[in-house]
Amino acid sequence: MRAAVLRAEELGYDIAYTWDHFFPLYGEREAEHLECWSLLAAWAEATERIGLGPLVACNSYRNPNLLADMARTVDRIARGRTILGIGAGWFRRDYEEYGYEFGTAGDRLRSLEAALPLVQRRLARLDPPPVRPLPLLIAGSGERVTLRLVARYADAWHAGFPDRPSDLEPKLAALRRWCAEIDRDPASIECGVGVEPEDLGRFLTEDADTYVEMGFTQFTLGFDGPSWAVDAGEAWLAWRDDRNRLEGGESGVRVDGLT
Repeated sequence: MRAAVLRAEELGYDIAYTWDHFFPLYGEREAEHLECWSLLAAWAEATERIGLGPLVACNSYRNPNLLADMARTVDRIARGRTILGIGAGWFRRDYEEYGYEFGTAGDRLRSLEAALPLVQRRLARLDPPPVRPLPLLIAGSGERVTLRLVARYADAWHAGFPDRPSDLEPKLAALRRWCAEIDRDPASIECGVGVEPEDLGRFLTEDADTYVEMGFTQFTLGFDGPSWAVDAGEAWLAWRDDRNRLEGGESGVRVDGLT
Protein backbone atom coordinates (compact mmCIF):
# COMPACT_ATOMS: atom_id res chain seq x y z
CA MET A 1 0.00 0.00 0.00
CA ARG A 2 2.95 2.31 0.58
CA ALA A 3 4.23 1.53 -2.90
CA ALA A 4 0.76 2.18 -4.34
CA VAL A 5 0.43 5.64 -2.80
CA LEU A 6 3.95 6.59 -3.89
CA ARG A 7 3.14 5.44 -7.42
CA ALA A 8 -0.16 7.36 -7.34
CA GLU A 9 1.71 10.51 -6.35
CA GLU A 10 4.30 9.93 -9.09
CA LEU A 11 1.57 9.52 -11.72
CA GLY A 12 -0.17 12.72 -10.62
CA TYR A 13 -3.32 11.60 -8.83
CA ASP A 14 -4.94 14.38 -6.83
CA ILE A 15 -5.94 12.40 -3.73
CA ALA A 16 -5.32 8.96 -2.25
CA TYR A 17 -8.16 7.60 -0.12
CA THR A 18 -8.43 4.46 1.95
CA TRP A 19 -11.56 3.05 3.53
CA ASP A 20 -12.39 2.83 7.22
CA HIS A 21 -13.23 -0.84 7.73
CA PHE A 22 -11.77 -3.56 9.92
CA PHE A 23 -12.32 -6.44 7.53
CA PRO A 24 -12.32 -6.84 3.73
CA LEU A 25 -15.50 -5.95 1.91
CA TYR A 26 -14.59 -8.21 -1.01
CA GLY A 27 -12.72 -11.44 -1.55
CA GLU A 28 -11.59 -13.63 1.32
CA ARG A 29 -13.44 -12.89 4.54
CA GLU A 30 -10.32 -13.24 6.72
CA ALA A 31 -7.79 -11.63 4.38
CA GLU A 32 -5.12 -9.19 5.60
CA HIS A 33 -6.31 -5.72 6.60
CA LEU A 34 -5.02 -2.51 8.21
CA GLU A 35 -6.63 0.28 10.24
CA CYS A 36 -7.51 3.47 8.37
CA TRP A 37 -6.02 6.40 10.32
CA SER A 38 -2.79 4.62 11.23
CA LEU A 39 -2.29 3.93 7.54
CA LEU A 40 -3.05 7.54 6.64
CA ALA A 41 -0.41 8.77 9.09
CA ALA A 42 2.15 6.53 7.41
CA TRP A 43 1.08 7.73 3.97
CA ALA A 44 1.36 11.34 5.16
CA GLU A 45 4.98 10.82 6.14
CA ALA A 46 5.84 8.91 2.95
CA THR A 47 4.36 11.41 0.46
CA GLU A 48 4.86 15.07 -0.36
CA ARG A 49 2.09 16.35 -2.64
CA ILE A 50 -0.92 14.08 -2.91
CA GLY A 51 -4.04 14.76 -0.84
CA LEU A 52 -4.96 12.11 1.73
CA GLY A 53 -8.06 11.03 3.61
CA PRO A 54 -10.55 8.35 4.55
CA LEU A 55 -13.41 7.58 2.20
CA VAL A 56 -14.88 7.74 4.70
CA ALA A 57 -14.28 7.57 8.44
CA CYS A 58 -17.17 5.85 10.20
CA ASN A 59 -18.60 8.21 12.78
CA SER A 60 -19.46 5.31 15.12
CA TYR A 61 -15.90 4.09 15.59
CA ARG A 62 -14.40 7.12 17.35
CA ASN A 63 -15.52 9.82 19.72
CA PRO A 64 -15.99 12.94 17.53
CA ASN A 65 -13.45 14.92 19.55
CA LEU A 66 -10.92 12.13 19.13
CA LEU A 67 -11.65 11.93 15.39
CA ALA A 68 -10.98 15.66 15.04
CA ASP A 69 -7.71 15.30 16.96
CA MET A 70 -6.58 12.36 14.83
CA ALA A 71 -7.38 14.19 11.59
CA ARG A 72 -5.56 17.29 12.85
CA THR A 73 -2.50 15.20 13.72
CA VAL A 74 -2.41 13.51 10.31
CA ASP A 75 -2.79 16.93 8.69
CA ARG A 76 0.24 18.21 10.64
CA ILE A 77 2.26 15.21 9.43
CA ALA A 78 1.02 15.77 5.87
CA ARG A 79 1.72 19.52 6.06
CA GLY A 80 -1.81 20.48 5.09
CA ARG A 81 -2.98 17.75 2.70
CA THR A 82 -5.63 15.94 4.75
CA ILE A 83 -9.32 15.70 3.86
CA LEU A 84 -11.66 14.66 6.67
CA GLY A 85 -14.17 12.29 5.14
CA ILE A 86 -16.96 11.07 7.39
CA GLY A 87 -20.14 9.03 7.12
CA ALA A 88 -22.77 7.36 9.28
CA GLY A 89 -21.46 3.79 8.89
CA TRP A 90 -23.11 0.68 7.47
CA PHE A 91 -20.87 -2.45 7.58
CA ARG A 92 -22.48 -4.65 10.24
CA ARG A 93 -19.50 -6.99 10.67
CA ASP A 94 -17.25 -4.12 11.78
CA TYR A 95 -19.75 -3.13 14.45
CA GLU A 96 -20.41 -6.61 15.76
CA GLU A 97 -16.83 -7.86 15.91
CA TYR A 98 -15.41 -4.65 17.41
CA GLY A 99 -18.20 -4.19 19.91
CA TYR A 100 -20.00 -1.11 18.55
CA GLU A 101 -23.76 -0.72 18.76
CA PHE A 102 -25.12 -1.17 15.23
CA GLY A 103 -28.65 0.05 15.87
CA THR A 104 -30.72 1.31 12.97
CA ALA A 105 -29.80 3.50 10.02
CA GLY A 106 -31.75 6.29 11.73
CA ASP A 107 -29.71 5.84 14.91
CA ARG A 108 -26.46 6.11 13.01
CA LEU A 109 -27.61 9.18 11.08
CA ARG A 110 -28.72 10.93 14.26
CA SER A 111 -25.34 10.17 15.78
CA LEU A 112 -23.60 11.65 12.75
CA GLU A 113 -25.70 14.80 12.93
CA ALA A 114 -24.81 15.24 16.59
CA ALA A 115 -21.11 14.59 15.94
CA LEU A 116 -20.50 17.06 13.10
CA PRO A 117 -20.67 20.27 15.19
CA LEU A 118 -18.53 18.61 17.87
CA VAL A 119 -15.87 17.80 15.27
CA GLN A 120 -15.93 21.38 14.04
CA ARG A 121 -15.68 22.84 17.54
CA ARG A 122 -12.77 20.57 18.49
CA LEU A 123 -10.89 21.42 15.30
CA ALA A 124 -11.24 25.12 16.15
CA ARG A 125 -9.82 24.57 19.66
CA LEU A 126 -6.85 22.28 18.95
CA ASP A 127 -3.33 23.60 19.57
CA PRO A 128 -1.53 23.39 17.25
CA PRO A 129 -4.37 23.62 14.73
CA PRO A 130 -4.56 21.84 11.41
CA VAL A 131 -2.22 23.37 8.85
CA ARG A 132 -5.27 24.59 6.93
CA PRO A 133 -8.99 24.51 7.65
CA LEU A 134 -9.68 20.82 7.11
CA PRO A 135 -12.01 20.19 4.16
CA LEU A 136 -14.97 18.14 5.38
CA LEU A 137 -16.30 15.49 3.00
CA ILE A 138 -19.55 13.67 3.75
CA ALA A 139 -20.45 10.45 1.96
CA GLY A 140 -23.92 9.06 1.42
CA SER A 141 -26.97 9.77 -0.69
CA GLY A 142 -29.96 9.75 1.63
CA GLU A 143 -32.20 12.59 0.51
CA ARG A 144 -33.90 13.36 3.85
CA VAL A 145 -30.93 13.42 6.24
CA THR A 146 -27.51 12.87 4.67
CA LEU A 147 -27.87 15.46 1.94
CA ARG A 148 -29.27 17.94 4.44
CA LEU A 149 -26.07 17.46 6.45
CA VAL A 150 -23.98 17.86 3.30
CA ALA A 151 -25.70 21.17 2.57
CA ARG A 152 -25.12 22.42 6.09
CA TYR A 153 -21.61 21.19 6.88
CA ALA A 154 -19.68 19.77 3.94
CA ASP A 155 -17.06 21.17 1.61
CA ALA A 156 -17.40 18.04 -0.52
CA TRP A 157 -19.91 15.26 -1.10
CA HIS A 158 -19.19 11.71 -2.21
CA ALA A 159 -22.23 10.19 -3.87
CA GLY A 160 -21.09 6.57 -3.86
CA PHE A 161 -20.60 4.20 -6.79
CA PRO A 162 -23.69 4.53 -9.02
CA ASP A 163 -24.53 2.32 -11.97
CA ARG A 164 -25.48 5.22 -14.25
CA PRO A 165 -25.65 9.03 -14.18
CA SER A 166 -29.44 9.08 -13.98
CA ASP A 167 -29.23 7.39 -10.56
CA LEU A 168 -27.86 10.62 -9.09
CA GLU A 169 -30.23 13.14 -10.67
CA PRO A 170 -32.74 12.98 -7.76
CA LYS A 171 -29.87 13.18 -5.28
CA LEU A 172 -28.54 16.34 -6.88
CA ALA A 173 -32.04 17.83 -6.88
CA ALA A 174 -32.39 17.07 -3.16
CA LEU A 175 -29.01 18.62 -2.39
CA ARG A 176 -29.99 21.78 -4.26
CA ARG A 177 -33.25 21.97 -2.29
CA TRP A 178 -31.43 21.68 1.03
CA CYS A 179 -28.93 24.32 -0.06
CA ALA A 180 -31.76 26.65 -1.04
CA GLU A 181 -33.30 26.30 2.41
CA ILE A 182 -30.16 27.68 4.05
CA ASP A 183 -29.27 30.07 1.22
CA ARG A 184 -26.09 28.22 0.27
CA ASP A 185 -24.70 28.07 -3.24
CA PRO A 186 -24.60 24.35 -4.15
CA ALA A 187 -21.63 25.08 -6.41
CA SER A 188 -19.59 25.64 -3.23
CA ILE A 189 -19.79 21.88 -2.56
CA GLU A 190 -17.42 19.69 -4.57
CA CYS A 191 -19.37 16.69 -5.85
CA GLY A 192 -17.61 13.37 -6.23
CA VAL A 193 -18.46 9.94 -7.55
CA GLY A 194 -16.71 6.57 -7.33
CA VAL A 195 -15.76 4.17 -10.12
CA GLU A 196 -15.57 0.44 -9.45
CA PRO A 197 -12.27 -1.28 -10.40
CA GLU A 198 -13.84 -3.40 -13.13
CA ASP A 199 -15.62 -0.40 -14.67
CA LEU A 200 -12.76 2.05 -15.23
CA GLY A 201 -12.71 1.79 -19.02
CA ARG A 202 -16.44 1.81 -19.72
CA PHE A 203 -17.12 4.59 -17.22
CA LEU A 204 -14.49 6.84 -18.78
CA THR A 205 -15.73 6.43 -22.34
CA GLU A 206 -19.48 6.39 -21.64
CA ASP A 207 -20.25 8.30 -18.44
CA ALA A 208 -17.46 10.58 -17.26
CA ASP A 209 -18.28 13.61 -19.41
CA THR A 210 -21.96 13.31 -18.48
CA TYR A 211 -21.09 13.46 -14.80
CA VAL A 212 -18.97 16.56 -15.36
CA GLU A 213 -21.92 18.22 -17.10
CA MET A 214 -24.04 17.32 -14.06
CA GLY A 215 -21.56 19.07 -11.78
CA PHE A 216 -19.34 16.22 -10.58
CA THR A 217 -15.64 17.11 -10.57
CA GLN A 218 -14.04 14.52 -8.29
CA PHE A 219 -13.71 10.97 -9.62
CA THR A 220 -12.46 8.31 -7.25
CA LEU A 221 -11.10 5.23 -8.98
CA GLY A 222 -11.23 1.99 -7.03
CA PHE A 223 -8.20 -0.32 -6.92
CA ASP A 224 -8.14 -3.69 -5.20
CA GLY A 225 -5.30 -5.38 -3.35
CA PRO A 226 -2.93 -6.99 -3.07
CA SER A 227 -1.36 -5.10 -5.99
CA TRP A 228 -3.38 -1.84 -5.97
CA ALA A 229 -2.41 -1.30 -9.62
CA VAL A 230 -2.94 2.46 -9.86
CA ASP A 231 -1.30 2.54 -13.30
CA ALA A 232 -4.66 1.34 -14.61
CA GLY A 233 -5.95 4.89 -14.16
CA GLU A 234 -3.49 6.60 -16.50
CA ALA A 235 -6.16 7.14 -19.18
CA TRP A 236 -8.25 8.91 -16.54
CA LEU A 237 -5.38 11.21 -15.64
CA ALA A 238 -4.91 12.11 -19.30
CA TRP A 239 -8.66 12.78 -19.62
CA ARG A 240 -8.55 15.01 -16.52
CA ASP A 241 -5.64 17.01 -17.91
CA ASP A 242 -7.27 17.42 -21.32
CA ARG A 243 -10.58 18.42 -19.77
CA ASN A 244 -9.01 20.98 -17.46
CA ARG A 245 -6.84 22.38 -20.24
CA LEU A 246 -9.83 22.85 -22.55
CA GLU A 247 -11.68 24.67 -19.76
CA GLY A 248 -8.69 26.83 -18.94
CA GLY A 249 -8.37 25.05 -15.61
CA GLU A 250 -11.82 26.21 -14.51
CA SER A 251 -13.55 22.81 -14.61
CA GLY A 252 -11.46 21.65 -11.65
CA VAL A 253 -11.76 17.94 -12.44
CA ARG A 254 -9.78 15.77 -10.01
CA VAL A 255 -8.96 12.07 -10.20
CA ASP A 256 -8.32 10.10 -7.01
CA GLY A 257 -7.31 6.57 -6.12
CA LEU A 258 -9.14 4.47 -3.51
CA THR A 259 -6.98 1.61 -2.22
